[in-house]
Amino acid sequence: MKRTLQAIALSVLAAVAGGSWAQGAAPTDPQIAHIVVTANQVDIDAGKLAESKATSKDVKAFGKQMVTDHTAVNKSATELVTKLKVKPEDNDTSKSLKKGGDENVAKLKKLKGAEFDKAYVDNEVTYHEAVIDALDKTLLPNAKNAELKALLEKSRPAFVAHLEHAKQIQSSLGKGK
Repeated sequence: MKRTLQAIALSVLAAVAGGSWAQGAAPTDPQIAHIVVTANQVDIDAGKLAESKATSKDVKAFGKQMVTDHTAVNKSATELVTKLKVKPEDNDTSKSLKKGGDENVAKLKKLKGAEFDKAYVDNEVTYHEAVIDALDKTLLPNAKNAELKALLEKSRPAFVAHLEHAKQIQSSLGKGK
C-alpha cells in the first residue's frame, strides 16, 4: 500500500514539476490557473477524507486545515480569473493531478486507523514538496500576469507551512510505534 501511495505522489510530482512543459512549451496563464485550482482541489478532497477517517486528533485537525486553507486559495484564484476574464484551461498537468488525487483518495478510503493516518500524512509531505517544487520551477517563472504571479507568491508560504506541519505530524506518528 505504501508503494502505491508513493507512486501516486511521485506521478503527481512528475505532472506538476514537468508535465508537458519538459518538451519546451511553457504553461500559459490560463493553464497555470487550472493547475492551481486542481492542485488545491486534490488537497481539499484528501483533507475532507482525513477529517472523517483519521483517528489521530492531529491528523484530523490537519485535514480540516487543508480544507480551509486550500478552499481559500481556490476562492482567491477563482475571483482573480473572473476579474481578469481568464478561463482556466484544462491541460495534461491538471488532468494528471486530478487522476493522481482521485487515485490517492481511493487508496486512502481502503485504509483504517493508524495505517490511514500515516498514509495520509506521508502523502501530504510528498504532495506539498511537489507543489512547492512546481511553484518554484514552473508556475512562478512562467506566470505572465502580475496578479496571478502575486497570488502564487502569496500562497507559497502557506504551502511551506503546511509541509513543515505535515513533517511534524509525520515525525510524531513515527514515534508512536
